[in-house]
Amino acid sequence: MDNIRLFAKDIHKSFLSQKQEIIALQDVNLDIKEGEFVSLLGPSGCGKSTFLRLVAGLDTCQEGRLELDGKQITEAGRDRGVVFQQYSLLPWLYAWENVAFALKKEASLNKSEKKEKAFHFLKLVGLDGFEHHYPSQMSGGMQQRVAIARALVYKPSLLLMDEPFGALDAQTRKEMQDLLLRVWEEEKCSVLFVTHDVDEAVYLSDRIYVMSARPGKIAKEIPVNLPRPREWDVQLTKEFIEYKREIILELQEKKSTPA
Repeated sequence: MDNIRLFAKDIHKSFLSQKQEIIALQDVNLDIKEGEFVSLLGPSGCGKSTFLRLVAGLDTCQEGRLELDGKQITEAGRDRGVVFQQYSLLPWLYAWENVAFALKKEASLNKSEKKEKAFHFLKLVGLDGFEHHYPSQMSGGMQQRVAIARALVYKPSLLLMDEPFGALDAQTRKEMQDLLLRVWEEEKCSVLFVTHDVDEAVYLSDRIYVMSARPGKIAKEIPVNLPRPREWDVQLTKEFIEYKREIILELQEKKSTPA
């Protein structure tokens, strides 16, 4: 398992609903290597977000092995940064204060050093000059940039993103995808990106795991061998279109009525 950052084997997760067991994930097996960008793609309700919560340490599975850097995941930790679709910013704090809030428990840093780090990461996500803006003074895309900066400021080895651009308009979403690629290439962390958007998954990823409808299983693993750095026009190429076709056919083949 050389260079494996995240390792998941035979993951099973179920819930009780009205005294009936609902199987969300069944025998999920996947891995993410150091510095790799991996997307988890599938229809709504297939268990993508449930799996991400397990990796984040916000929930636990009933069966299987789930490890980060060779250690079992049992709780949330600072080796993982999480970005949700909702920005979850504190409205009474400036942008830089929202980012620095993630460093609250870093006893080795004084307030000035925390502020300096916050400013650095806001600049990295393109918010230079907006450090003293409140969330209410920023657009949705800008708020999500703050959320990304906050998730990165303590240098996690794995960045978890749960449909982070789903609430944005098409143009802003495209800008955020390009921003994410630039930040990822600079920070070199591993990324687990949850999405149901086929174009987004192909454009961003090194590999894609396609999930079936509930109970969620890995239906197919697809390596994406497109050149990096990626520009928007790669989406017009024959290779990109062929990846889309393969994924869509896989999704149609595995489509079933949720239990």
